[in-house]
Amino acid sequence: MKKVALHNLGCKVNAYETEAMQEMLEQNGYEIVPFAEGADVYVINTCTVTNMADRKSRQMLHRAKKMNPNAVVVAAGCYVQAQGEKADDCIDILIGNNRKKDLITILDEYWREKNEKLSCKVELIDIGHTHEYEGLHLSRQAEHTRANVKVQDGCNQFCSYCIIPYARGRVRSRRMEDVVAEVRTLAQNGYKEVVLTGIHLSSYGIDFGGNLLDLIRAVHDVDGILRIRLGSLEPRIITREFAEGIAALPKICPHFHLSLQSGCDATLKRMNRRYSAEEYYEKCELLREVFDNPALTTDVIVGFPGETDEEFEESRAFVEKVNFYETHIFKYSRRQGTKAASMPDQVPKKVKTERSNIMLEMGREKQKNYEESFVGRTVEVLMEETVEIDGERYQIGHTREYVKVRQKNEEIITNQLINIKIENTEQILR
Repeated sequence: MKKVALHNLGCKVNAYETEAMQEMLEQNGYEIVPFAEGADVYVINTCTVTNMADRKSRQMLHRAKKMNPNAVVVAAGCYVQAQGEKADDCIDILIGNNRKKDLITILDEYWREKNEKLSCKVELIDIGHTHEYEGLHLSRQAEHTRANVKVQDGCNQFCSYCIIPYARGRVRSRRMEDVVAEVRTLAQNGYKEVVLTGIHLSSYGIDFGGNLLDLIRAVHDVDGILRIRLGSLEPRIITREFAEGIAALPKICPHFHLSLQSGCDATLKRMNRRYSAEEYYEKCELLREVFDNPALTTDVIVGFPGETDEEFEESRAFVEKVNFYETHIFKYSRRQGTKAASMPDQVPKKVKTERSNIMLEMGREKQKNYEESFVGRTVEVLMEETVEIDGERYQIGHTREYVKVRQKNEEIITNQLINIKIENTEQILR
């Protein structure tokens, strides 16, 4: 029995795909082992969203080969798709996007051809012209209470800074009946919460006439699932029909990640984001109108090409105005092949760092304020793990808003929904 170690880099979609590959390997007689010395095969699902992601992907590939020079190193995913055969010389098998479902067949062919192998085995397709949704499936995940469910792949937006449409291809959606069948299996296996995720989740269904709201309603009907979370959304999907539609579903968690990137209209235009700051603000206010104290989180890029001090201040002031629960700050990363890479007035690294620090400090304060708003309230918590702190047993889980809390409790109550009164901020964890 061959031993396989897997390592994931990147987003929730990548995490889902890595676990799906692990399940395929287990079902076909491979033994799954930790990502350490001694494996016969190392599978690294790579990421390319930033230069740092590229670097981490290369580091993990080299680490795998160093741990066992005789092992087969399999590089899969976005870094591989973007770089092609230039990816790295330590790779034995290179599997691009939409080929992960064929991992077992590719490995079988590799073993048969190994004695004649003269170069890396390359399995890439023209990702920009495929219309096929990659059929990966999961019945269980490493987390025992919450499961990511991939429902969509690809992106048609072509934001000027983003390499992902070139690595993931155009929008491809998973059939609703297939999603529901997987969610039903997860529910039967004990999962209480699912997270619907995709590369551009808001585009779900545009390739076959469906839409995300209908999918959410179908998942909501699955017995055993008590909570539904949504992955990152584009602000334009937040219409009154959509907001009121999901607000009418009791299982929907009031936790929404709305991608912003900048609060300055001039910067948004250069980014090819298709909304204004004011339109974005209206979407946030609509969610706050139909949900009670929802957790709104976002992404912001600082130091985008041409961002002046005045534009940065406009963006900072807007982020302060929206009052997010969490703000994920990214320093602009120049990605060759994107429109922004050749834009004039690239912002110096030092300036990007200074702006990032300003945004991060504001974000920490906003997060603290939001969490403090729960003190004195009784909240529903899905308990996920039991830990001992200073000799005492605590149960740890997340509220519907994805605030992490702890409760002193000798009884093990993992994977149960319980009501907890937040007495003080010490019960809230980060």
